[in-house]
Amino acid sequence: MNKKYILSSLLFGALAITGCTNLDEELFDVVSMDDYGKTESEVQTIVGGAYSTLRGYGSSTDEGNGVNCYPTCEYVFFLTECSSDEACIPTRGSDWYDGGRYQELQYHTWDATNACVLAGWRYAFTGVSKVNAIIYQVEQSGLTAQQKSNVEAELRGLRAYYYYQLIDMFGSVPISTDFTAKQLPANSSRAEVYNFIERELTEILPVLPSGVQYGRFTQNVAYTLLARLYLNAEVFTGTAQWQKCIDACEKVQGYSLNADYKAPFAIENAGNQEIIFAIPYDHKQGTVGNYLASMTYHYNQKYAFDPAGVYQWCGNGICAQPGVWSSYEDGDVRRDKTLLIGQQYSAKDGSIVNMDNGEPLNYTETIDNYTNALQNEGARLDKYEWSASDSWERDNDWVLMRYAEILMMQAECYYRLGYTQSALAFVNQLRARAGLTDLTTLSLESLDAEWLHEFAMEGLRRTTNIRFGTYFNAWWNKADDAADHHTGVYPIPAEELAKNPNLKQNAGY
Repeated sequence: MNKKYILSSLLFGALAITGCTNLDEELFDVVSMDDYGKTESEVQTIVGGAYSTLRGYGSSTDEGNGVNCYPTCEYVFFLTECSSDEACIPTRGSDWYDGGRYQELQYHTWDATNACVLAGWRYAFTGVSKVNAIIYQVEQSGLTAQQKSNVEAELRGLRAYYYYQLIDMFGSVPISTDFTAKQLPANSSRAEVYNFIERELTEILPVLPSGVQYGRFTQNVAYTLLARLYLNAEVFTGTAQWQKCIDACEKVQGYSLNADYKAPFAIENAGNQEIIFAIPYDHKQGTVGNYLASMTYHYNQKYAFDPAGVYQWCGNGICAQPGVWSSYEDGDVRRDKTLLIGQQYSAKDGSIVNMDNGEPLNYTETIDNYTNALQNEGARLDKYEWSASDSWERDNDWVLMRYAEILMMQAECYYRLGYTQSALAFVNQLRARAGLTDLTTLSLESLDAEWLHEFAMEGLRRTTNIRFGTYFNAWWNKADDAADHHTGVYPIPAEELAKNPNLKQNAGY
């Protein structure tokens, strides 16, 4: 008899074993371990399921605090942006309070029950668990040892990517690689997780695909991830690795800056010369999790985008913190290609667009009262290209890594090693594209500003704040929380601690 195995059921078992993520997720793939997955082409279709986890997942069921683990637009993105000095989600009347979870991110007062924290944990460990399940299936396939090694290299790279998210967000987490393990895992130290990520990436590098291959975990992607790891090594382990970061950056080849800063974020951005790694989206293929644009614009933005005023729903949520817009230098093209501010006008006849209360829809940089903000307050995220015919799920591929980051990582590392002129050469490439004059001197403050302006709203800011030491400082609407720096990592979610008694909570929570 032909025995059928449902991959998501295998995944369910893995999750029950590890206690690392939600057990009520939707089914992903139905495959036969007897009849399918024996050839390389068949295995590649299964491997595609591992890449799809980068989008996160949605569920119609209540998973505790109403959590949906979309990485590109909701709680996971909010977790990285709204705890930084870059973005916030003001409470606007009765909108966007949601039990205070966003205010906790703003004030750095979250605890182990915050739904965004739970989403970050579940997003990453769902990816880890699925990768482990697929590696197990590849091992059972009829591929040769070399074929298995080639396929598993990409899978291990994806798993390392998830572990980079985990070391960054949570620090000490369980290292889970064995799909058949039955023991509930305990935390590994942050240094052990760092060593695991480094070892995995260096081991798989020789067998990863070389050159520029869009949408795959290649040698270029691995070197970029290694560079990120080394850039933040002092935070993760206490020992800086600036030169190792430079060395990894120098191995990334085949990419260049676009003349147009906006080009990597176009609707048709697949294969863009600057993008090193991205999450592909195509709403016609049923992809989910790419509707950040709808979470930022005012409800009546539809009249500015679509002459017929039937544009997809907008939620009037996440926006830039006050001070971000005005921190850009005059003439910096990145500002207007990242943030939207000012009066909005009708796409139909050019008339002023009003809010429902009859007042003009005029986005301001200021937010006078964070807990009771006006509907038009806050500069809106406008980085990804939109069109009047957008569907709810956008078709822009979500950019995870781009070549500009390689330049900025080298700039920062050279500066920290004392080679200011070398650092300036990299920074000024980005400033030239932004329409700015060259800098002749550098400081940590000016480097930090370049990180902010080049990568605003790309999910890097929290990590940058921590590395530069500004994360714990007082800033707009946030008090100083530098007493013990425990907020530099998030707590392990209470629901996960309840499922796995071997997990230990992070210090300070």
